[in-house]
Order: sequence, then structure tokens, then C-alpha cells
Amino acid sequence: MSDPVSVDLLARLQPLTSLSRDGLGDLIALCRTHQFARGSDPFRAADWTGQLVYLIKGQILATLSDGASRVLVGGHELAASPIARGDKSPARSQAITDIVLLSLEEDKLDIILTWNQLATTAHGSERGTDITDWRRMSDMFALDNLTVGVFASLPPANIQSLLGKFNRLPVKRGDTIIKQGDPGDFYYLIESGRCKVTRKVAGSSIELAELKEGNAFGEEALVADTARNATVVMKTDGVLLRLSKADFNELLRAPLLQRVSAREAAAGIEGGAVWIDVRFPAEYRSDGFPGALNIPLDDIRQAVAALDPRKEYIVYCQTGRRSSAAAFLLSQRGFNAALLEGGMRSYAGDMESVQ
Repeated sequence: MSDPVSVDLLARLQPLTSLSRDGLGDLIALCRTHQFARGSDPFRAADWTGQLVYLIKGQILATLSDGASRVLVGGHELAASPIARGDKSPARSQAITDIVLLSLEEDKLDIILTWNQLATTAHGSERGTDITDWRRMSDMFALDNLTVGVFASLPPANIQSLLGKFNRLPVKRGDTIIKQGDPGDFYYLIESGRCKVTRKVAGSSIELAELKEGNAFGEEALVADTARNATVVMKTDGVLLRLSKADFNELLRAPLLQRVSAREAAAGIEGGAVWIDVRFPAEYRSDGFPGALNIPLDDIRQAVAALDPRKEYIVYCQTGRRSSAAAFLLSQRGFNAALLEGGMRSYAGDMESVQ
């Protein structure tokens, strides 16, 4: 059975020592441990391409990249650096005792270190400590989101600008943050506190959801360029992080909202992608694409737990307006989701033109 990985263990390894204890705790989920018997050569027994590999227990004789042969001991200072990195592994090695190695995907770690360093830079900027810790923005910046899908390829320049563009807004219980029918102007993340989301239907107010620390709201109106479709009121005192529509469109909407043509969508579906129809069930029953999942836009947030993060999704509605908001919500949560450009209205004509 593999040894458990702890924050104290990771804190001794390079370059992980630059991360906070909270950051190291998040990193544990990405680590894997591997046991090898005395006398074995672990770097011939397994493929470590793209991995950082550390010796955390036991002793190994390894011929390193500088040509020197060294005996490394797990827990010793000389074993704090990775034995293997990327495509560089020891030319020869032999376990002197039973050993345990720890592996971590180099690309994923690099993404996390990039966010961490840029956040540190932002903390040291002229705004001082007024900027929030991105790890608390769980709707957007959850560790799983940062290392998969389009978020993993978000340009570092966007990251740095993004962290500096959020404004902290102290709010009180009972404050109305957005009002149904108003134009979309800001995107919000909840740093602390709770709020309720309601919608007026036939003159009655219906509570749709309660949002808490780490949740985001307000993106639908910005992505689809429509009026607010719900009202959000604070249930407690708290602090919100607010991003203007212009900054949202430049730094988040543009890089995260992937668009595909009819031809690209058809090829994607043939290759295993899945349609998501975000219209109401009655609309879907009328003319939904065969095999599509019907998840109305209002239900997207609740439905993500049932979706497979390994699959590619192509989101559509009649015009592309509702589906643009849904595709963004999915991409924001780390899913590989694309918007059918022009929606169903243009799909049939586009497909006829390429046949």
C-alpha cells in the first residue's frame, strides 16, 4: 500500500516550498506514490515522461544528469530536488532498499506555480493586501479547473491582469447586488458571506438558489449580452469581488468561450463529443438534436456534477444566446465545452453548404 502524502512532506521538496500550506494541501490530490523493491531500477520499470519524480523513502543509487553517481536517501536534503524531470531520468539506478517515489505532473505544477507567483506579485502591488487569495474563488479557480480544459491555457498576462482587476466590495445583509431586468454590468465572486437568487415569475418571487463563499454569479447577462434574469440579495454581511463588463469580456469571456462552426461541431460529435441542448424541455422535444442531453440554462450549475469531465461537450440553443452563457459556465468549471456558432438557426444551412 502506498505511503500517504502530507503537507509537511511536500513542504520539503523543491520547488514546492514556495507554496503556502493551503496550496500544498490542494496539491496532495495531484500526487501519486509508487513502491519499488530492493534491487530494482524504477526508471526502467516505468515511463516517467512529463513527471517530476522525488525519492521520499528508502535509498537509491542513481547516475544523474551530470554523470555523477550518488546515493540518495529519502528525507535527506539531497533528495529534496526531483530525481527525474520531464523527459530527463537517471541513466541508471538501483534501489539499495525498498523505496517509495512520489510523482507529480510537471505541466500541472507549472500552472499552479504560475498562478501562485502572479498572485504574490499582485499582493505586492500598489493595491497591497487588498487583493483576495485566488484559491478562495472556488467556482472559478478551483485547482481542478486551473489544470484542465481551456483554463489551463489562459495566458499568464491575462492571469496577472485578472487578479489585479477585481475590486473588493464590502456588502451588508439585505443589499440588492443585481436586480432582474437591469442591464448586465459586473461579474461577481463571493469572497465571504451568502446571498440568495430569486426570480419573478407571473408576479411571484421564486428562490432559485443560495450562493456562498467561492461561488460566482452575473456571467449569464454579460456573456449573452442580455438583461439580468434574476435578482441577487445578500443574506449576510460579506465581501464581493467585482469585475467590470469590459474586463470580463477581455480577460475571461474571450479566452474561455470557445466557438465551433457547423462543420467542426459535426466532426466533434462524430469523434465522440456530446451535444447539450440548453433550451426548455418542450423546445428540445420539438426539434432537439439526436442524442443530445437536455439541460436548460437554469439547471447548468446544478448539472455539472453529473457530467463527465473527460468528454467534450458542444452546447447549442436556437440562436446561440443561451448556449453562449451555458458554454462559458461549463468552461469556467474546467469542462471542455464549446458553443455552436449561430445556434440551430444557422446549423442546417451551414451543413447544407459544406455537403
